[in-house]
Amino acid sequence: MFTKTTLSDWENTVRKQLKTEDIYEVLPKENLEGITVKPYYATVERPLANLPKVEESTQLVARYREDLEENVFAFLLNENVENLDEKVLFINNKDLAEHISTEESNRYLSLIDIFSEENSELNEQLGKELLAKDFERNICVDVALHQNSGASIVQQLAFALAKTKDLTETFGEEILSKLVFRFAVGANYFFEIAKIRAFKLVFNQLSKEFGKDEIPYIFAENSFRNKSKNDPENNLIRSTLELSAAMIGGADAVFSNDFRLENATSLSEEISFKQQIVLAYESIINVFDDGGNGSYYIENITQQFAENSWKIFLEIENKGGYCANLKSGELQQLIYNQAVAEQNWVEEGKIKLIGVNLYPKHEKTKSVEDLYDSSVIKPVRWAEMFE
Repeated sequence: MFTKTTLSDWENTVRKQLKTEDIYEVLPKENLEGITVKPYYATVERPLANLPKVEESTQLVARYREDLEENVFAFLLNENVENLDEKVLFINNKDLAEHISTEESNRYLSLIDIFSEENSELNEQLGKELLAKDFERNICVDVALHQNSGASIVQQLAFALAKTKDLTETFGEEILSKLVFRFAVGANYFFEIAKIRAFKLVFNQLSKEFGKDEIPYIFAENSFRNKSKNDPENNLIRSTLELSAAMIGGADAVFSNDFRLENATSLSEEISFKQQIVLAYESIINVFDDGGNGSYYIENITQQFAENSWKIFLEIENKGGYCANLKSGELQQLIYNQAVAEQNWVEEGKIKLIGVNLYPKHEKTKSVEDLYDSSVIKPVRWAEMFE
């Protein structure tokens, strides 16, 4: 039998190793999310129940190519493809959604967001047209844009809730089961696992406000935020970790953007997709409902993300909702402040990008002012400062 090791045993061992009594002053990890991260965890105060997903196993989504038809089950479509059979099809083009003819043997899900961040409005007519389609899920709530623009995790979750609330006020609570949530998964591995789990908590909480008990359908893709034009193979490593976080977090579908930002080829596209295949078939992390459940660390930060994002959501609602906050410029300013703080960490080397600000270290070519605009939500990659 193993002797039970207590928390104080661990603390005493760490004190000896670090030769300091104040270990909690030395060990905490700084972050830009406004949450508390302990050096280690011995328990979790409020264990969470298993957080289910909609799909039985995570769908591995490829951009459509004819040579993949036989072996790939889920495709992202930007243009019409005929004679597909027994596929899951993610419709990624507004014009395609208007004209596509659905087949009974296929499943159709929309990746079309009806919000315009540029015009600060919701396109109600487009929403009605999409809801009239024979799709399994008709409207997308896209917060990948916000992640790629520099929004924090709690902001992304709050914005997803605020957009959902605006949709329910426009189309009724029945729309809650007709939504796809599109998230971009970033570089902070355990935080991103917790992000997906936290959204399941807060979305379910919101659905209960409308007398429902819904689980969100989550479509996750790898972020562009931490990718660089130089040494694209480093992007491949970053993407693998992001896709892994999405699967362990419990995303219903994952999609790989090409690891080559420039000069993409059919081979680079194929390699990007096959990251998913290796993760799914070598580690089977795509079959678990909630792979992070039971980890004290992930449980703790999941709950902090959920609580903090719910507070921001309520603040947005008290100021009129998502579109009203876009019109006032408050959401743009929130993202700008977070994105600039994050970019400063990159410049200072607190966030490390191999081949950009570390091994080798490139000289800065652009300033924060060149990259960001407090009035616009626009994607910016950290590496742009050095390219």
